[in-house]
Amino acid sequence: MAAASTMFSDCSPSSMTARLLPLRRIHIDSTLFRSSISSPPLPCRRTISSAFAARMSAETSAKVIDGKSIAKQIRDEINIEISRMKDATGVVPGLAVILVGSRKDSQTYVRNKKKACEAVGVTSHEVNLSEDCTEEEVLNSIAGFNNDPSIHGILVQLPLPRHIDEENILNSVSIEKDVDGFHPLNIGRLAMRGREPLFVPCTPKGCIELLHRSGVEIKGKKAVVIGRSNIVGMPAALLLQRENATVTIVHSYTKNPEEITRQADIVISAAGVANMVRGSWIKPGGVVIDVGINAVDDPESHRGYRLVGDVCYQEACTVASAITPVPGGVGPMTIAMLLSNTLSSAKRVLNLK
Repeated sequence: MAAASTMFSDCSPSSMTARLLPLRRIHIDSTLFRSSISSPPLPCRRTISSAFAARMSAETSAKVIDGKSIAKQIRDEINIEISRMKDATGVVPGLAVILVGSRKDSQTYVRNKKKACEAVGVTSHEVNLSEDCTEEEVLNSIAGFNNDPSIHGILVQLPLPRHIDEENILNSVSIEKDVDGFHPLNIGRLAMRGREPLFVPCTPKGCIELLHRSGVEIKGKKAVVIGRSNIVGMPAALLLQRENATVTIVHSYTKNPEEITRQADIVISAAGVANMVRGSWIKPGGVVIDVGINAVDDPESHRGYRLVGDVCYQEACTVASAITPVPGGVGPMTIAMLLSNTLSSAKRVLNLK
């Protein structure tokens, strides 16, 4: 096995991006690690070293943390709360989504959000702008939703075309309606003790919710977050700190990432590199939350590719006590947390607990 420090470098996403499923949007934006673009994803082998092979021979089997099932439970809970809110106040939460351009993955992702909204009783509003629209047009759409009392959450679908300043766009969303949790004031509050953000980014929030609902104790545990993006890695680390874990962030300049990761009781990986985290990286009995969703060539699949995580699942599941699958782990939680944030926003406006 090559030295871990040579596996990743900070560089742009590969040309495979356009083929990926919608949730890839989040993980492209969050990628802090990249294997060389010219190199294929690492194969997920079962034999790495004789020591690890001996450990694997015990054939322990990790509990699968079923994100699809947990997300459905959360959606059902949200549906009940919205029904009660409507009966008591006549108000239902409203979510606005702004889509710029015609990327197929973004269109599918927005479509999935709309279906999820309809299923739980959230009213969805959508604005579609052309690829060559001006930044001012996007800002005007956001301003309209900022001033609309029936809208409780605003989401700008990423990525945006290159000629539009993403930071400027996200900062223009009212902090009271920032259900994606990307506003710097929300992130700043998350980072400060004694302050509460109005919203937490959906994917990291979903990771913590998976741990809670799977009965995993976080307090006092050693946790490693692989990746330090503003969208997943950093807020995940901040959330773990709030849960009183001792947190280490592994990134592209970390020396001996395997040794550091192996000390963790809880690993959250958001690197965006297929099969980077091997079974030998995992502490026996550790818990693994795999945020990555990466496409690797698979001629046996009718699509020509299959989705894998950052973690080599076949190896890790023989070492960990619990692990999320890819797909079907963290992914479904992202939209569930978006709905949860939108509901929270509406309850805050109505002064409901």
